[in-house]
Amino acid sequence: MDITTEKKLAAGLSIVSNAVIIILKFIAGIISGSISIISEAVHSLSDLLASVLTFFAVLKSSEPADKDHPFGHGKYEDMSGFIEGGLIIFAAVYIIYEACKKLFMYRTFEVDTTLGIIVMLFAVVANFFVSSVLFKVAKKSNSISLFADGEHLRTDIYSSLGVMAGLLLIKITGIHILDPIIAILVALFILKAGFSISKETLNNLLDGSLPQKDLKLIEEIINSYKADCALSFKDLKARRCGPSMDIEVTMLFPRNMTISDCHDICDRIEHLIKQKLGPVFIMIHAEPVREKDCRVNIPEEKH
Repeated sequence: MDITTEKKLAAGLSIVSNAVIIILKFIAGIISGSISIISEAVHSLSDLLASVLTFFAVLKSSEPADKDHPFGHGKYEDMSGFIEGGLIIFAAVYIIYEACKKLFMYRTFEVDTTLGIIVMLFAVVANFFVSSVLFKVAKKSNSISLFADGEHLRTDIYSSLGVMAGLLLIKITGIHILDPIIAILVALFILKAGFSISKETLNNLLDGSLPQKDLKLIEEIINSYKADCALSFKDLKARRCGPSMDIEVTMLFPRNMTISDCHDICDRIEHLIKQKLGPVFIMIHAEPVREKDCRVNIPEEKH
């Protein structure tokens, strides 16, 4: 199975899973009268919208480059991830609003916990399985939108566990006011995850640089070819574009070095970077500098 098909199947699985969980949570929340369960249903609804966005982002980003998009369609995945982060933030704010309203406007209320506990347990198991699939495919394909969707579902696991623990506590103690308090605590956790995803994807949309660990790896690879007359480098620029990376760098070579030798070294550097970082588009500019002659020693290709 090719990686594009895997990405589509993973995104589709997320949509179906979220749709089932939403229906169950809303039914359980209405029957039990629990704001924390209804809040979880709202959170899962944002998960579903995010999953739909991810599915269409994966379809679009997998299209080849064309006349209007000569660098490909990878940014669709970054855009999808940014919107997903916004949906998470919106869901968290709504949960806090509803919980505060129940906490301060209703003096007495009761919560039927049994149905809610069963539904929350089912949601935890289902989301753990689906998020594991999403993370696996995201890592294999470098898909930021699948990764964001997996993070979305992982926050749902933690929040569902929190709600389930709260419902168990209410069942044991009979203190029903714990329900909206738990909902607020869960919402704060969700809010943090939303800001984290939005920050990362916004950085990609604005062509922010790659993380320092990736830049350092690129520098180490380039510097490893100094013995082959790659004297130095400058103007290293690198960004993420959806599932791939764009890298530009100027390599400094001796003026008396042939174009063929410079090209061979650049090819080897490009090949090694792709081995270490995955899908990469690399533009290397060779610039001559005044240096004394040195013997070109290009290593044999390792198989």
